[in-house]
Amino acid sequence: MSNATTAAHGDNYLNHEKGLWSWLSTVDHKRIGLMYMATVLTYFLIGGIFALLIRLELLHPTQTIMDANTYNRMFTYHGAIMVFLVVVPAIPTTLGNFLLPMMLGAKDVAFPKLNLASYYVYLAGGLFATASLFLRGADTGWTFYTPYSIRTSGTVILVLTGAFIAGFSSILTGLNFIITIHKLRAPGLTWSRLPLFVWATYATSIIQILATPVLAITLALLVMERVLRIGIFDPAIGGDPVLFQHFFWFYSHPAVYIMILPAFGVVSEVIPVFSRKPIFGYKAIAYSSFAIALIAFIVWGHHMFVSGESEFAAFLFSLITMFVAVPTGVKVFSWVGTMYGGSIRFNAPMLYAFGFLELFTVGGLTGVFLATLAVNVHLTETYFVVAHFHYVMVGGTLMALLAGMHFWFPKMFGKMYSESCARVAWFLILVGFNVTFFPQFILGAQGMPRRYWSYLPEFTLLNQISTVGSWLIAAGFLFTAFYLIKALISGEKAPSNPWNALTLDWQTPSPPPHDNFPVTPIVTDWPYEYRPDGAIVPIQGAAPLPA
Repeated sequence: MSNATTAAHGDNYLNHEKGLWSWLSTVDHKRIGLMYMATVLTYFLIGGIFALLIRLELLHPTQTIMDANTYNRMFTYHGAIMVFLVVVPAIPTTLGNFLLPMMLGAKDVAFPKLNLASYYVYLAGGLFATASLFLRGADTGWTFYTPYSIRTSGTVILVLTGAFIAGFSSILTGLNFIITIHKLRAPGLTWSRLPLFVWATYATSIIQILATPVLAITLALLVMERVLRIGIFDPAIGGDPVLFQHFFWFYSHPAVYIMILPAFGVVSEVIPVFSRKPIFGYKAIAYSSFAIALIAFIVWGHHMFVSGESEFAAFLFSLITMFVAVPTGVKVFSWVGTMYGGSIRFNAPMLYAFGFLELFTVGGLTGVFLATLAVNVHLTETYFVVAHFHYVMVGGTLMALLAGMHFWFPKMFGKMYSESCARVAWFLILVGFNVTFFPQFILGAQGMPRRYWSYLPEFTLLNQISTVGSWLIAAGFLFTAFYLIKALISGEKAPSNPWNALTLDWQTPSPPPHDNFPVTPIVTDWPYEYRPDGAIVPIQGAAPLPA
C-alpha cells in the first residue's frame, strides 16, 4: 500500500489503535514522543507557576505573598523541575522520539519496548520528586549543595530519589538513539547525508550516557550520607563539601549541552527551509556538535572559581571554557551564512529560530564574561548568573522547542495553526523574556545576590520590571496553548509537506502512518537544491528494496 493510499484510507498513528490502553502500552515511537510531550509540558506548567510566584514575591523588597521558608521551597522546586524534568528531556524525548526514526527512514527505534520503559522511568522519577511537595518539601536549591542538603529537615531524599530515577531514563533514551542511528539508517543515508537534527541528537546521546551516571552516583552518595551518616561531603563527619561540587558540576555542565545541542539541531533544520537555501557549512555544524560535547566534559571547574581551587586550575578552566565559543561560533556563522542571500519566509518556526539566535547569542556572550576569572569573582552568585543561565538554557532551549513544535506540528497532528496568532504569541514571549531577564544582568552587576528572599530597596525598580516581564511570558505561553489546542480541534487540514522541506520525515503523509513508510526508502540524491522559481529537488527517492 502506498503512502497516498494509506492516507486516503485515513489510517495513521493516531487512530491505528484506539483506547487509553493502546496509548499506555504503545511501542510506537511517535505516540511515545507525544506522551513525553504531554508530560514535559505538564511539568513545565508546574515549574512555570513556581516561577511566577517567585517573581511575584520579589515585586517588593520585603515579604509580598510568602515567607522566606516557603520561598526557598518554591525556588528549589522551580529549579529542580525545570532543569531535570523539563529542559534536559524537552527536545530529545519529544521531538527526538517522534522524528528520529522517520528522519532515518526507519519504522521505529532500535528497542521500542525499552523506549516505552524509559518513558515510565521518567514519569516515576517526576512523581517521586513532586510527591515531596505534599510533605515537608525541600529547600536546598536545585543544586542540592552540601552540607546544607545533608542537614536540612526537608524531604530531600524523596527529591534526590526522583532525580536519580529520572537519570536512568536519559541513559536508556541515549543508548536507544545511538543504536538506532548506527543500525537503522535507510540504504543510501550515509553519515554525510544525515539531517543535522540527527547529528545533534547523536552528540547529545553520547553526553547522556557518559555524564548521567556521575550524577546518579553523586545523588546516591548524598542519600547514603543523610541516612547512614557516612562522612563523604559533610565536613562535620570528615567529608568534603567541595567534592560534591566537583561531582555535581562534572555532570551538570555537560547537562547544559544536553539541553542546548538538540536546540542547535532544531534550528539547523528550520533555518534552511525558511531561507530557501541549503545549509551553509554542513560538515562544520555536524562536527562542531561533537567538539562541544568533548569540551563540555573538561570545563566544569569554571563553576567553582571561588571554591578555593588553585590559581593554575582556575586559569586552566577559564582558558578551556573560552574554547567552547569556537564551535558554537561556527554554528552561528553557518546559520547566518545560510540566511544570507536567501528568500526568507517569516513563518512562526523561523520567527522562533530568530528568537533563539537573539537569546542564545546574548547568553553566550555573557558566558564569556563569567568565564573570565577576574570578572567571575565579582559576578558569581549574583543575578548576572541567573540572567546568563536563563538566556542560554531557558531562552535557547525553549525557543528552539517552540520552533520545532511549530515546524513539525502539521506533521504530528495533520492540522494547521493560525500564523497570525503564532506571531502574536512569539512577540509576547520574546519581549517578555528580555523584559524579565535583561534587568537581572544589571542587578547582578550592581551586586544583588541570587536566591535571596528579600533585597535592598535600591533594587526595587529593576525587580518590578523583571516581574512584569514574567507576566508577558505567561501570557505568551497561555496564548500559544490556546491557538494550538484550537488547531487540534478545528484547524485546517495540513498537507503532507506544507513547508516544502526535504528530509525523509516530510515525505510521509500528515499525520504519519503507523509504520512511517510502506517500503524502506532509498536515499538517492544529494546534495539538494532550491531552484530560483521556488521549486525543490528532493534528496530522497522512495523505492522497494531489491528482492
